[in-house]
Amino acid sequence: MLTGYSRGARSRESVRSEHAIYFPEAHARCTMFVLVNLKAYPCDPIEVATAAADVADDSGVRVAVAPQAAHIDAVAETGVETWAQHVSPNEHGSHTGSTLAEAVADAGAEGTLLNHSENRLKLADIDGSLAAAERADLETIVCANNPAQIGAAAALGPDAVAVEPPELIGTGTPVSKADPDIVTGAVDAAARVDGDVDVLCGAGISTGEDLVSASDLGATGVLLASGVAKADDPRAALEDLVEPLN
Repeated sequence: MLTGYSRGARSRESVRSEHAIYFPEAHARCTMFVLVNLKAYPCDPIEVATAAADVADDSGVRVAVAPQAAHIDAVAETGVETWAQHVSPNEHGSHTGSTLAEAVADAGAEGTLLNHSENRLKLADIDGSLAAAERADLETIVCANNPAQIGAAAALGPDAVAVEPPELIGTGTPVSKADPDIVTGAVDAAARVDGDVDVLCGAGISTGEDLVSASDLGATGVLLASGVAKADDPRAALEDLVEPLN
């Protein structure tokens, strides 16, 4: 379960048991988590991070930014909740080109995405990356394409899973509108495996209406990228996104 906890030497299970908070359905929308993935877009990560930090402070909505690994420390210094886009399934050692979980945590990351459709991993490597993230006390979101994959991902014990049909990524057409059954199916699939695993949805998310639709379908957060990273005014884009939650 996504908690937004402060890092410390705790297992994923203890984090869940100590910090899990259950909200009445009427307040579900205000608990939505918004994670902005900057991918490798030619945006200014500090501008986006500063806007996200301000919008989070003003709205009370949990907003995080996942920049390129080289920008994690600078983004974290803005005060925004900062995530890595990926960590590798290895420990310290002879692993040239890897992204070490401890390194992104030391730079200021609080969580990491794994298995995004643009950076697919083998099942064993997802498991290894989850173990690496747990060593570094990083929260985790494992991405998957459909409800069947969501069930498999949830069985590995991440904090959350995110369903993102790859054909909708970057289209501006949200999965909650194109095929809402994918979202409800993902929520059901995760719940059957582990009720503590949160479910987010992504692909085409760009408006406050998309956020509300995702919540109504049972998601506890959203992933988005181009809707903010490519926006002429990232702050305005984020303000419009979270406005229905206030």
